Amino acid sequence: MVTAEFPNLSMENLASGKRVVIKIGTGVLTRGSGGELHHAMIARLTQAIADLTAAGHACLVVTSGAVGAGMATYGLKERPTAIEMLQACAAAGQARLMHLYDGHFGNHGLKIAQLLLTHDDLEDERRRSNVLATLGAILSHRGVIPIINENDSVAVYELKVGDNDTLSSIVARLVQADLLILLTSVDGLLGPDAKSPTDIIPRVNDIGSVLAFARDEKGVLSVGGMASKLRAVEAAVGAGIETIIANGNRPEQLLDLVEGGGIGTRFSTSASSSEVTA
Repeated sequence: MVTAEFPNLSMENLASGKRVVIKIGTGVLTRGSGGELHHAMIARLTQAIADLTAAGHACLVVTSGAVGAGMATYGLKERPTAIEMLQACAAAGQARLMHLYDGHFGNHGLKIAQLLLTHDDLEDERRRSNVLATLGAILSHRGVIPIINENDSVAVYELKVGDNDTLSSIVARLVQADLLILLTSVDGLLGPDAKSPTDIIPRVNDIGSVLAFARDEKGVLSVGGMASKLRAVEAAVGAGIETIIANGNRPEQLLDLVEGGGIGTRFSTSASSSEVTA
């Protein structure tokens, strides 16, 4: 578990703007139940993240999609249930996913660095310290984007109960991020009386007041759902990190989100207020 006493990342040589962790969900990166990678969407996402970097922000990307991307390698039409097949799909899909990220970020003069993490990497103090040191070294180079994923090809724990919402929240706390953005296939958190998918709650100042609002919008290839996201949000805002749930199909608004605008549900770190703004 990440604690408040964990060492700070050195600010030396880092971007002068915000440190932003961006989690991209499987439903954004793929289309169809066969897990086909959405090349056009990945191009738009990398363009938006490149724009953030150009604006002076330090970006860390936590990506899903490896299992879905690897299904075609084995001719699968549906996400497998056997652990060994999930791991095989992740092994194939991770390579495809990183190849695309490398090419698209390269179009903007950026390089990538891959980190594959397991639950044990973040629970063990020494290994967690090594992860932080690696991220610090990567972030000291403005032109390199760290791409982080769970190491599903070897880890069983993550495939059974883990998800990248949780991972992104841990990473955000580890690097003491200014902002965590969870990009999913919906515009934000819907209230209990919402009449349409766009009828979201724009700002939440007390995460505890909305935990029961989670709806099961999980896709066929996804591990997490809105409940998973709200647990991740709760941990992040509890550590003082503002968090946003927004629609990954609108990546062009990323810069607006970082600068305080955009469409999404923004979770404040203010612990003293119990206001929910609808």
